[in-house]
Amino acid sequence: MFNIHSVRKDFPVLDEVIYLDNGATTQTPVPAVNAMNDYFLKYAANHGRGAHRLARQTTDNYEDARDRIADFLNTAPENTVLTKNASESINMVALGLNWEAGDHVITTLVEHHSNLLPWMRLREKGVDVTIVGSDSEGCIDPKDVDAAITERTKLVSVNHVSNVFGSIRDVEKITHIAQKSGAMVLVDGSQSAGHMAVDVNKIGCDFFATPGHKGMLGPQGTGILCIKDPDVLEPTYVGGGTVHAVTTESYELEPSPSKFEAGTPNIPGVIGLGRAVEYVQEIGVEDIEKHEKDLASYAAKCLAEIEGVEVYGPEDRAGVVPFNVEGMNPHDVAMILDETRKICVRSGYHCAMPSVEMLGVEGTVRASFALYNTEEEVDSLVEGVEQITMLA
Repeated sequence: MFNIHSVRKDFPVLDEVIYLDNGATTQTPVPAVNAMNDYFLKYAANHGRGAHRLARQTTDNYEDARDRIADFLNTAPENTVLTKNASESINMVALGLNWEAGDHVITTLVEHHSNLLPWMRLREKGVDVTIVGSDSEGCIDPKDVDAAITERTKLVSVNHVSNVFGSIRDVEKITHIAQKSGAMVLVDGSQSAGHMAVDVNKIGCDFFATPGHKGMLGPQGTGILCIKDPDVLEPTYVGGGTVHAVTTESYELEPSPSKFEAGTPNIPGVIGLGRAVEYVQEIGVEDIEKHEKDLASYAAKCLAEIEGVEVYGPEDRAGVVPFNVEGMNPHDVAMILDETRKICVRSGYHCAMPSVEMLGVEGTVRASFALYNTEEEVDSLVEGVEQITMLA
């Protein structure tokens, strides 16, 4: 197991607060920040757009980061498209596939809005959308996905881990079920990549989307879209960097991934993400997964023992623990924790209103964990919540 006290030195903000909002964004380690600073201070230039030494170094470091990210997810660099976030990645699939009226998409009730709204919008093109329900703990039965598949099902899109419940999807099984019927599969790995071992090749999905700023510890404005067969998807944007040849009559696109990456990318962000992924690899993602699951299990158990506190989600969960204090608005709970103990948690609908409304509540408080959180921080959260229940 990694030395957590040594790790925490790479995240200076942890000296100031107890940060438990990792489901929204994680902190970025010093080595990744230093890599971005080196870009700005030592060799800043554009990617793939020059023969001079700074342009060459920029391009080499950017592509090295892509190679590292692809290796981390066990996919090929040419199938690894670098985007600005998971929302963009998912929308690129929704906008890039060739849809016909009568096509069918399956998603679930416990999705982030980013893996729900792009499919709902396809109804405007005559695409049918089925939203599979879940149990009260946010778990999806693969049999329910199987039952929803029709001969017109073109895509099944599910999250790997629920950002509301922390429930973990059997995405490998769902992929097998869908592809057996001829449907493609998109997996939203926003709450899994970096928090647990992810093998895109083993999952077998057609598309895997994830941001860089969550479990992978990278900066905001970075994301990944892994595409099994780049030929099935049309680029959402075209322009600089996407074309091999242009005349006034036609143009010839570059092969993947360049054809999907129009314009100047977030060069420093990708370089920082590459170093952050290396940082995760050095620590060991399996150890990170165990650490976060242990913390979440401990937090859920302790919170559930407090009278007047309701904890949601399954016993076997990722590092996400949603809860409510009876008689208290979740935003008030979050504010009190911040003001009295410098504890940062998320409150509200978590960009997943149907998931939360299924519980019959108007939001939850969500504590979510990363590799740098400690059992002592969980104890402080529990003590803070106990004090709040006395105010309710």
